[in-house]
Amino acid sequence: MVLSFALILSTTDCFAWGFWGKDKPKNSNSQNEVEIEPNGRGYSGTLPDLTKNFKTSEPKSTKPVFESTKDFNSADEIKPVPRENPAFVNIILKTDKTSPYLNDINEILPQLENLLLCIENNYDVQKFNAKAYFFNKSVEFLASKYAGLPESSYISFKKLLELSLHTKSIATLRAEAEKYRPYLAYSGAGYLYNDNVIDQQLEYLKTEIEDTIVILKETN
Repeated sequence: MVLSFALILSTTDCFAWGFWGKDKPKNSNSQNEVEIEPNGRGYSGTLPDLTKNFKTSEPKSTKPVFESTKDFNSADEIKPVPRENPAFVNIILKTDKTSPYLNDINEILPQLENLLLCIENNYDVQKFNAKAYFFNKSVEFLASKYAGLPESSYISFKKLLELSLHTKSIATLRAEAEKYRPYLAYSGAGYLYNDNVIDQQLEYLKTEIEDTIVILKETN
């Protein structure tokens, strides 16, 4: 019995010695090993190099998906505008359907209305002649612009020329009346500067202006 117990103890000691001897860390100068400090002071020694197998990614230069053009301002690189294409002209450009002649007529209409208002309200000679002068200059421009063109045969065009001549003669008559009336009698040449004669001429001009305004509005 005693012999058996002694045998067990010796066997146990050998096993324990072999176990602890196998796992006991050996002294080494390797940088990857860590030593345990006594008295609870933590680890000491050299830590492993964690960046040894780590490679940083280098930024790479990228190329644009599209290729650069030669020269944007080059005439060879820009396509011409398809002005002969009706779809482009009518939709993209949206051309003005109003003719230049109608645009000129519409600019003259307010002048005639102001001149008519001037006669109806019996404005003085200076105001009347100023509006008449502006109207006559507009008609002169119209006549030179459309001379020899189809527009010169329009009724509205001819009516404006006639009205301009009449307006110019009335403006001249009123200006001369203001200048010479004090020196002329109402007989002979002075009869033309009589107030009744001038009022009658203004009434004729008023009717002619009204007729012309109707014709110009019908042209639109």
